[in-house]
Amino acid sequence: QQALYGCEKALGLEHTSTLITVNNLANLYAKQCKLAESEEMLQRALQGREKALGIEHMSTLDTINNLAILYTKQGKLAEGEKMYQRALQGYKKALGADNITTYIPALNTMSCLGSLFELQADLGKAKIMYSRALLGYEKVVGPDHPRSQSLQGKIYALATKTENKGL
Repeated sequence: QQALYGCEKALGLEHTSTLITVNNLANLYAKQCKLAESEEMLQRALQGREKALGIEHMSTLDTINNLAILYTKQGKLAEGEKMYQRALQGYKKALGADNITTYIPALNTMSCLGSLFELQADLGKAKIMYSRALLGYEKVVGPDHPRSQSLQGKIYALATKTENKGL
């Protein structure tokens, strides 16, 4: 909070360094389970970054993704899905469809969206998102990396759930 106050005073409310501090404070609040405060800070960071950097800037998209994570944590699954989709579409537009599978934040978004779909009991969509993320992770970090193995486990667990439901 002191750093934010200093940035605001020295640089202004909408300076990109101030907005980085706002985003970081929001993430700290989320880790402390101060979800309302985190949401307020993330909304502020998003509005500022959209204005200062544009809606397709990677920092803006990362803030959108952070907001999606927060909404999911709050149980606001519809809002979380909307923000994940927005971040994912933005990453695709900014990076290109081929490069999205080599950008770790975009792969994280795919994985998180898979988890959200799983929470919504939409196992088909969850499997699609997990599979897309897995392909990217395997390309970037290899199949033996913990992230790749975690996704392999999630896909296997989904297959088990699907078999048990008779789908």
